[in-house]
Amino acid sequence: MTYAFLQHYWFFIVALLAAVLVFLMFVQGANSLLFSLGRTADERRLLVNSTGRKWEFTFTTLVTFGGAFFASYPLFYSTSFGGAYWLWMIILFSFVLQAVSYEFQHKLGNLLGAKTFQWMLVLNGILGPLLLGATVGTFFTGSNFVLEESADGAGLLISSRWANASHGLDALLNLTNLLLGLAVFFLARILGCLYIHKQVDEAAFDNHDRIIQPLWRSTWLFLGTFLTFLYRILTGEGYAYDPATGEVFTEPYKYLHNLLEMWPLLAVLLIGVVFVLFGIGWSMVNKSYKRGFWVVGFGTVVTVLVLLLITAWNNTAYYPSTADLQSSLTIRNSSGSEFTLRTMFYVSLLIPFVLAYIVYAWHVIDKKVLTPDEITDEHAY
Repeated sequence: MTYAFLQHYWFFIVALLAAVLVFLMFVQGANSLLFSLGRTADERRLLVNSTGRKWEFTFTTLVTFGGAFFASYPLFYSTSFGGAYWLWMIILFSFVLQAVSYEFQHKLGNLLGAKTFQWMLVLNGILGPLLLGATVGTFFTGSNFVLEESADGAGLLISSRWANASHGLDALLNLTNLLLGLAVFFLARILGCLYIHKQVDEAAFDNHDRIIQPLWRSTWLFLGTFLTFLYRILTGEGYAYDPATGEVFTEPYKYLHNLLEMWPLLAVLLIGVVFVLFGIGWSMVNKSYKRGFWVVGFGTVVTVLVLLLITAWNNTAYYPSTADLQSSLTIRNSSGSEFTLRTMFYVSLLIPFVLAYIVYAWHVIDKKVLTPDEITDEHAY
């Protein structure tokens, strides 16, 4: 268990958390369609309670993703979260709006009205996936930061500063970043539609007929944005580094080379895409098919996982600097110490037990479909 293995292992864990987070964005996707799918106040409350059972999973995974990055790659955490803070603050604020909206829209003393809080859910449903996707896009396109070295009595210190005043908002001016953000947004809508189809009672809400149009539209928009994004990164320049010297340089077709050289990842990527397309297509044509959510969800997780791994494995700079190429972050120059990564490795052996509990809790929550009777419960949102 070498230091290099631990660095690769922890990027895999972080990438897996990010992939699961994208899957859990079905909550945001469904909420973004709240007013187009819910035609009455009762229907909207039914939809809110269906996603309200899961919003904590999404928020907890987001926090865990940030915590895992902080522990394993502290230089990335300080550079991105500390430098691109306007972008991250907007993302986090949208999730705060989500939490407040679920908890207070039907509480006594609500002076703003339930619809105001429901529009906040729609806002989070749009901003959350879009901005998170655009932020992940900077792993391919780079960000505007510079690393600085200084020395004190304890040794060499490395810090970072943002090279312009936008503090992350300039990521939204890059077409590749926007394409990935839009792809994540439309994918979240697809997953949201499939979750509603699976979980909400057909007798109370003709959800299959109701979701067909947004599902069809979101699918075509997702395919258009995702395939264009994929074409741009696979045919454009990527950021590589020399493992002997650490020197960072641009390489044409770098991400395509990564897929070809790490061919098992390419196979997994193709499997993921097939699962996504099959789950969507069969759910459209077969009204009784309820497992499309899980099929598309599995395809989403493995596809996003592969896309993130090719940004860091195979001697690739996963957070390139557009201001100073040699300031780019790699899994070698930005990770924690070997002691830290090794200690956390043993702690990570508890992950299967945590996952088992999550699966059990999810099963208990979703063991029966949601009916209108449940929105009259005192614990309903």
